[in-house]
Amino acid sequence: MSDIPFRPLESTLDPDAALRVLRETVSGGHDGELFLERKRSETLVFDDGNLKNASFDAGEGFGLRAINGETAAYAHSSEISMSSLNRAAETARLAIGAGGGTLADAPAKTNQRLYTEADPITDAPFALKVETLKEINDFARGLDSRVVQVSATLGASLQEVEILRPEGDILRDVRPMTVLYVSVTVEKDGRREAGSHGSGGRSKIGLLLDAAHWKSATREALRIALINLEAQDAPAGIMDVALGNGWPGILLHEAIGHGLEGDFNRKETSAFAGLMGKQVAAKGVTVVDDGTIPDRRGSISFDDEGTPSQRNVLIEDGILVGYMQDRQNARLMDVPATGNGRRQSYAHAPMPRMTNTVMESGAATPADVIKEIKDGIYAVNFSGGQVDITNGKFVFSCTEAYKVENGEVKYPVKGATLIGDGPSALRRVRAIGNDSAMDPGIGSCGKAGQTVPVGVGQPTLLIGGLTVGGSAG
Repeated sequence: MSDIPFRPLESTLDPDAALRVLRETVSGGHDGELFLERKRSETLVFDDGNLKNASFDAGEGFGLRAINGETAAYAHSSEISMSSLNRAAETARLAIGAGGGTLADAPAKTNQRLYTEADPITDAPFALKVETLKEINDFARGLDSRVVQVSATLGASLQEVEILRPEGDILRDVRPMTVLYVSVTVEKDGRREAGSHGSGGRSKIGLLLDAAHWKSATREALRIALINLEAQDAPAGIMDVALGNGWPGILLHEAIGHGLEGDFNRKETSAFAGLMGKQVAAKGVTVVDDGTIPDRRGSISFDDEGTPSQRNVLIEDGILVGYMQDRQNARLMDVPATGNGRRQSYAHAPMPRMTNTVMESGAATPADVIKEIKDGIYAVNFSGGQVDITNGKFVFSCTEAYKVENGEVKYPVKGATLIGDGPSALRRVRAIGNDSAMDPGIGSCGKAGQTVPVGVGQPTLLIGGLTVGGSAG
């Protein structure tokens, strides 16, 4: 594995020649860039007492984009060379046609660095990683005799980026990522249930290998598994639902966040299209997308077009005040770019994407939020869900939830699903806790076939009148 910094515009490509090709490609158009990337990743999976998988992947390449109006052409290659760049330029140039456009202003410059540039793959010896995974397995099994299976996954990656802009600017970023995921299965009287906990971010992997950290993560996975082992079937019907803080913000991300991305609103396919300046949520609801939180999974020093990441207020006290924009949609909507132009890799064109999407705290204590429920559930953790962007309709499965009666948490329930739509859910927020928190660092977001790391967060919330799907008679 090479320790040499990724500098293709110094070591592989002639920078003057590359700039000339880029300028010729976007001449007469409105925008474009040359995006170069090297990415390395390592994943270790320890399952059922054995190291089941240890993989390492490395790749590099470039993507060349030319934009004219609403049309964007994109060509990419896994070979970084002038010959490949020239062939890509011939393809991308087709989008410009006869031209007639004027290049958009260059993105603002930034010196912000929101995370370490250390390589998390080499941050710790391979043997230490394997030994830590084994210790997690042994620790979990020693905590409770009902543990029958333990799975632990440790991952690290390093993405190195160079962006050449038509103005001649070269932007460089080094983006680390780490994750630890622990799953525990327990059994009692023939019944099996599982619990899991993940954590990570843009940091050194040594933080995840610290015994205090992985022991806490393992205990949390076991706690959820044991709760599910005693859970009763969830009730069904329309009822009040309290959402826990932190990771339950994934519902906010999916049901609301995607609808606030610029492309969906420009094309008027979002449930929030045409509602700028209108009341779209209950009073007190403020939602931001903030890519500048240090070390967070969704943070980026600048986006994949070169625009500095920033804190963008989307909904303020219930009023829709902003969308998330890449450069193309921002220009077409005559608004500033917001630093949300993101892509999965060099093989993908950027589009408006979330970074860290968070609902801010209110005034109520979490206990006061729960006390307002007469008959409902308290949903603390979620697994995946499905969302229709055009109307905001969602379905989410709860992995940890409780029945609440007359303001008291009674017993855990299993099989609960939350059904509703984002715009209606926003308007039905009845109480907002004072405990807004971020998720532990495991979020990933899919859109148009691309996946990018994201963060989510929220305080404890009370939403009135959600449909709960359950199996209790």
